[in-house]
Amino acid sequence: MAEDQPKTTYKRVLLKISGEALMGDQGYGLNPPTVDRIAKEVKTVHDMGVEICMVIGGGNIFRGLAGSAQGMERTTADYMGMLATVMNALAMQAALEALKIHTRVISAIPMDQVCEPYIRRRAVRHLEKKRVCIFAAGTGNPYFTTDTAATLRANEMACEAIFKGTKVDGVYDKDPMKHADAKRFDKVSYDEVLAQHLNVMDASAIALARDNKKPIIVFSLDEPGGFRGILAGEGTYTIVKD
Repeated sequence: MAEDQPKTTYKRVLLKISGEALMGDQGYGLNPPTVDRIAKEVKTVHDMGVEICMVIGGGNIFRGLAGSAQGMERTTADYMGMLATVMNALAMQAALEALKIHTRVISAIPMDQVCEPYIRRRAVRHLEKKRVCIFAAGTGNPYFTTDTAATLRANEMACEAIFKGTKVDGVYDKDPMKHADAKRFDKVSYDEVLAQHLNVMDASAIALARDNKKPIIVFSLDEPGGFRGILAGEGTYTIVKD
């Protein structure tokens, strides 16, 4: 890794991706070739010796807020969303282990037959042994998003940065898919993200990252080699920090 790029060179990181990232071009569920492609991106970083945690959303299967908006009781809807993240985590585990990467799915809601319960010290030990840890079921509590869960786990695991994989190569002042004149930021502060309502993570996640000085790197998950490139000191991205 490049010695002259300390800002983009990390030993332990958390990768946050949405459940929708696993859909591919279909409108619902899991697209196995897409899951495999993302797993290969993770492998390229793992091969650099970087310790990796992951948090995957569940919106490709069920989104608690959407269920709540349609009249379902919010707590029940959120628990259903958490279970969706476990399904995604198991799919990613299968794809990573097919690439010979030892992986552990660790759930905030105990379900011992399919994954490990969350025990911080055990999870840290997995990382030290170069296993990829996929944290599932959010924080285990309703009313908290997987963005907040990702920031919480990044802090607990002493990750040096949060990588947010999206469909665009950074943070823009407006949706670049809809506005040709959208401006991309190279760097933006936590407070600017909150004040300008920039679509990075929800407010709770941003505040938690700010309070613990945890940088958030927003990059395109659709760019081949993008994840590895940033860790090697290259690539296009936006960094959120003070």
